[in-house]
Amino acid sequence: MKPLYYAIMKYMTKVDKASNLDVINALKNESGNFKMLRPEAVEEALMTAKANGILDEAGVELEEENKLSIFYKVTDYGREMINRFISD
Repeated sequence: MKPLYYAIMKYMTKVDKASNLDVINALKNESGNFKMLRPEAVEEALMTAKANGILDEAGVELEEENKLSIFYKVTDYGREMINRFISD
């Protein structure tokens, strides 16, 4: 099993865009035991990757209860780095 951050980054190379909740839903069967697989922690991982140029914002949506979901997409640079250093 990959470390959670690696699993998140690898997942982002396989989708056009995703929010923190999309990531959680996709990884919960594989990584459900990780205590960090929570909306706030996954959002922080996505924001950190954005700050490092691996991800970029792909849009926002207003969800139920007026919660804002930020969607991210992998950059060309990010895809190259992720695929180079994280195997499937």
